[in-house]
Amino acid sequence: MRSVKLSAVFLGCILLMLAGGCNSELKDLRIQNDTQRKRIADLESQLATAQMELEQLQRQLSEARQKGGIEEDALREKIAALEADIAKKKELIASMQDRLLHGGAPLPVELSTKLEDFAKQHDMVTYDPDRGIVKFKSDLLFDKGSAQVAASAVQTVKSLCDILNSEEAKTFDIIIAGHTDDIPIRKPATRAKHPTNWHLSVHRAISVLDIMTDHNVDPERLSARGFGEYRPIEPNKPNKGGNPQNRRVEIYIVPKGM
Repeated sequence: MRSVKLSAVFLGCILLMLAGGCNSELKDLRIQNDTQRKRIADLESQLATAQMELEQLQRQLSEARQKGGIEEDALREKIAALEADIAKKKELIASMQDRLLHGGAPLPVELSTKLEDFAKQHDMVTYDPDRGIVKFKSDLLFDKGSAQVAASAVQTVKSLCDILNSEEAKTFDIIIAGHTDDIPIRKPATRAKHPTNWHLSVHRAISVLDIMTDHNVDPERLSARGFGEYRPIEPNKPNKGGNPQNRRVEIYIVPKGM
């Protein structure tokens, strides 16, 4: 009997040690995520500054051409160097955000199968099983320049909520990320509501979040983010010509606390 009691105590100690190790790993992961977020925020600030500097140089180049100045070559070199720097920053931000948003663990087979079937039933939806991402095409989810989910798309979002409320999904959090292309917002009425593409992308993510909370998805599982034009998945057309592929809402299904 004494041997059994000692074994039980020994087993309990092991379990406590394992739990402590798991908690320590989770704490370390959260610290790493916080550091990553701060680094991303700093890079995004640098990127915004570089974008404004690029636009200023492009205006200077245009003026130099009109006046026939001798500064054209120097301006072109500056623009080329700045464009290369911007491209590197965008690539780094995209890579860091991808690691931050995606927890790295595959979704349970039952949940992944439900999401695959869901995507097959809706033309506006694609699903990436390797990364646990449900992607909505914004041109079908929203009217142009609007952050209100189109009436024809509301039921599709609600159908996704049914999956997210299933037993297989309840242990996961949901990150809703809005994206735009690089076409500037020009209409005064639209700019009054969404001053920049960043605002529009966040507002669209929040609109999807609102439908989810209305459809009984626990708010504690949800977060909304907006990336504006800064995470394109396909090249935009020259001169801020945009690309429909980049107008999208991505829904990341990640382990709790990510």
